Amino acid sequence: MEARSSIAEGGIALVVLLLVGLPVAAQNPKMKDSYLSKIELCNGTGATPLDARIGACTAFIEARQGPTTALAIAYNNRGNAYTAKGDYDRALRDFDQSITLNPTYAKAFNNRGVAHLRQGEFELAIEAFDGAIKLDPGYGAAFVNRAGAYLKKKDHQRAARDYDEAIRLQPDLQSAWSGRCWTRAVLGAWQAALEDCDRALQSGSTSAAVYDSRGLIHLKMGELGAAIDDYNSALRAAPELASALFGRGLAKLKQGDGVGGDADISAAKTIQRNIGDEFARYGVASD
Repeated sequence: MEARSSIAEGGIALVVLLLVGLPVAAQNPKMKDSYLSKIELCNGTGATPLDARIGACTAFIEARQGPTTALAIAYNNRGNAYTAKGDYDRALRDFDQSITLNPTYAKAFNNRGVAHLRQGEFELAIEAFDGAIKLDPGYGAAFVNRAGAYLKKKDHQRAARDYDEAIRLQPDLQSAWSGRCWTRAVLGAWQAALEDCDRALQSGSTSAAVYDSRGLIHLKMGELGAAIDDYNSALRAAPELASALFGRGLAKLKQGDGVGGDADISAAKTIQRNIGDEFARYGVASD
């Protein structure tokens, strides 16, 4: 069962171009339409395919027609698209270029941290999130992301403090409630963790991780029916979530359903061989 980190990326639309006016080369109606189309695609509006977004940002960058701040945004947006594709080296180069162009651009620092976090470079991720928070102390998503990095380092106390601050800054940030639920569950604060998961779900979250976390809490509290219900919800969203399968299997075993419990636990171990060891770390083991 991996530590949960709700990664929040930060982007911004290239509306700044519309505020400063179009470049001279884009005043021709046809060129203007093409120019605005590139901006729209680079912003990633709607369900823009990642390759189309990268291509539009690249065209905008290579044209060098916008102000420096707009180019920084384009590099950041392209970096986000590369991150989504799992091409973290290119993403990091883009975030570095964005920061070079605009050293006060907190979102680029945050997104650089996201790329480092997904690469497993936790210290570099924390350093980048520190930079984002220094530039923008009210940046709730950066606190959430830094908490995720601390979770990966098993520093649950520092993660909890960052989630606390994110919730103080942005009480409607679902990822903060979800992350704090998991963190409190790991720390053994079951009732407080349950309240956080409930808050995340009441806010409209359908995340499998939230149901999975709440399932573990109910399992630890001996509320087996509620645990199974939550694990069922998690598995509807993510059918191969090993932790939900294993947790449901344990709950079924404790209810006396040996066949169903063994089947779930076997399926979970097929997906993640060490899942039983992960549960044991949190004080839950099969009999």
